[in-house]
Formats: sequence, C-alpha cells, structure tokens
Amino acid sequence: MINRDHLHFLLLNIGHFLDHLFTLIFATVAALVLYREWDVGYAALLAYATPGFFAFGLFSLPAGWLADKWSRDGMMVVFFIGIGLAAIATGFASTPMEIGIGLFVIGVFAAIYHPVGLAIVTMKWRNTGMRLATNGVWGNLGVASAALLTGYLIDNGGWRWAFYLPGMFSIVMGVIYWVVQRDNIGLERVAAKKSAAAETSKLSANNRALLLRVSIIVFVTTAVSSIIFQSTTFALPKIFDERLQGLVAQIAALMSGGSEAENVATVLGSLTFLVFAVASIAQLIVGMMLDRFGPRRVFMVVASMQLVFFAMMPGLSDGIAFAVALGFMLGAFGQIPINDYMIGKMASGAHRARIYGIRYVVAFSVLAMTLPLVAFVYKNWGFDTLFHILATAAFIILCVVSLLPKVLPSQQTASEATA
Repeated sequence: MINRDHLHFLLLNIGHFLDHLFTLIFATVAALVLYREWDVGYAALLAYATPGFFAFGLFSLPAGWLADKWSRDGMMVVFFIGIGLAAIATGFASTPMEIGIGLFVIGVFAAIYHPVGLAIVTMKWRNTGMRLATNGVWGNLGVASAALLTGYLIDNGGWRWAFYLPGMFSIVMGVIYWVVQRDNIGLERVAAKKSAAAETSKLSANNRALLLRVSIIVFVTTAVSSIIFQSTTFALPKIFDERLQGLVAQIAALMSGGSEAENVATVLGSLTFLVFAVASIAQLIVGMMLDRFGPRRVFMVVASMQLVFFAMMPGLSDGIAFAVALGFMLGAFGQIPINDYMIGKMASGAHRARIYGIRYVVAFSVLAMTLPLVAFVYKNWGFDTLFHILATAAFIILCVVSLLPKVLPSQQTASEATA
C-alpha cells in the first residue's frame, strides 16, 4: 500500500506532468487545426501563445516568494485547481484573442509549479539527482502527451477536449493534494527558517566567490538552454508535419487500411510522443550520473550531444530525420535537471523557492521570446536555419559549462533531507 510520503512525491510528479502538458497543448492545436479552422497562419498564431509563456516566467518569482512566505504545499493546491479551471475556460475560446487570454491565465498558474514543486523535492528527499530526474521525466511525458492527447482528440472529438479533460483531472488532483497535505500547509516554512540561520555563517569568502561564479554559469546556461528547449518542444509537431510526410502517410495508411488521409494527426502526435517519451530516459541517466560524477562532466556530454545532432538535422526527412530528432531531444531533455540540481545543492532552504523562481523567470522569459524567433526564422528561412541557430546555442553552452568547478559550493545542510 502506498504511504503518504510516496503519494506526496507522486502528486508532485503529476503536477509536473500537467504543468508541461497545459503549456504545449496549443502547439499541436495551432500546428494541425487552427491555422485552417480560423484561417490564421502558423507564424501568426504563435504570437497569441507568447504572452502565456511570458506569464509562465514572470510569475515564477512572486509564486516562489508566496511559497516561502506562506506555504509551498498551499501553493501547490492553488496550482492544481487554478490551472485546471483556466484550461477548461480556454477550451471555450472561439477567436485567437480569446485563446490568447486563456493561454495567459494558464501561464500565470503554470508559473507556480517549478519554483514551488522543485523546492519541495530538493528539500524533502535525499538522492537529489535521481529525485529531480524522476520528476523531470514526468514533466517530459507531459510535453509528449500534449502532442499525443491533442492529436488523438483532434481526430476523435475535437481540439477543445484537449483543454477540458486535463483541466477536470487537474482539479481532482488539487483536491487530493489538499487532503494529503492539509496538516502540513504552512509548517514547512518554520523548518526552512531554522536551517537558513545555521547556513549563513558557514560560507567563507572563497566559497562566496565560487558560489557567485557557479550562479552566473547557471543563469547563462538556463537562458541559452531555454532557447533550445522551447524551439524543439514547441516546433517539433510542425517539424514532423513537414519532414516526415512520407513516413506519416505510410503509417496512417496501415492504420486505416489504405487511406492515407485518415489518422494523420494521431500519427503525428504519436511520433512526437514517442520521441519525447524515449528522450525522457536521458533524464534518469543524467540524474544517476549527477549523484555520482557531479554536474560539470555530465553537462559537457549533454551539450556535445545536442551540438552534433542539431548540426546533422538540416536537409533530412522521414526515417533519418526522425532518428536525428530523437538524438537532439535526448540532449535537450537530458540537460533539464542539471541546473535544478546545482541550485538544490547551493541554495539556502529558507529562500530556495525564490531562487528557483528567479531561475524560472529567466528560463520562461527566454521561452516566451523564443516563440517570435521561431516564427520569424520559420517564415523567412524555414527550419534548417533554426537548426543552425540551435547548434550554435549548444556550442555556447558547452563553452560556458567548461568553466564549472569540479566540486560545487554548498549551502545545503544534511538535516534538510528527511528521506
């Protein structure tokens, strides 16, 4: 029988799954349906998603501040119920402006998860690398399921249900989270304050300088890697729509008994899901390696992997394009837990949610700015130019990560972890 501690971690993982699912439902809807249904170009539709991603970033900081001042578990309840209601409302949109407003509100509530949920994960349990990796896999499955679920519902009921169903499920999860953690809401703040007082006096001048150096590296790589993550996860359904036409037609024909026109959206969503799901395995490997070897060597391997596969992608199509896309997504997903691992090792417990908030303000603000970049590059030069840009970004990350020390400075005390 599952105990309360295991159920708490499961609910946090489900929250990460839903967080990424909600923010990427529109990517598949825009790529496969709305550009025809609303007669609005794909590049133009991306503009309506941009404010939501800015909200995803900018509201991370106040979410982290509220969590540190009030309650992290309380903010998780607000996340589940708030994003569920926002998604259901977005499903009723009938114009681009209405869906843009809905996506903005989704972004506001989505901003809660990363500074709050990751702060809980890094403070409550030991084996931080594997815990973050496991949690990250759930987030990546949310990314993957957005394409799979939306593609299926487009073919079998309509795109609006891709907002309705997860919305209702999230509200139910919020109620369950409140039932499981209601006795702890507000209490975790007291323990964090006690550990912070002990940590502050332990930092030497050398440690502070090293902490500053690593912090700069964390935020620089956060910004650059966000360009890669957003470009690949948001644009992959459209990339596959263009590059895998022959492969998709063959699979669709097999599924429908000879008619290539049927199940196309389902096949595209399924191939996207397959790439994201398999690439998620990289996070488990990275998490294990972080606990064993530290972040520097692991980060350099992951960055090199992205550089190679992005450089290979221009001009490819069908099966080989699918294989190379899997390669660069292994790198893109594999890097996700590394910066969170470093923050978890370095950040003071009493302020950890706020520090994660700052990290995700940077990350998701860059995510938002990346959408206009993808739209501009796609409209003027196509996806091959985008792949060259992403290869350059991976090279920049590789250079910056080479400056990391072999051993991280740490403010975390052993007493913070309870399991």
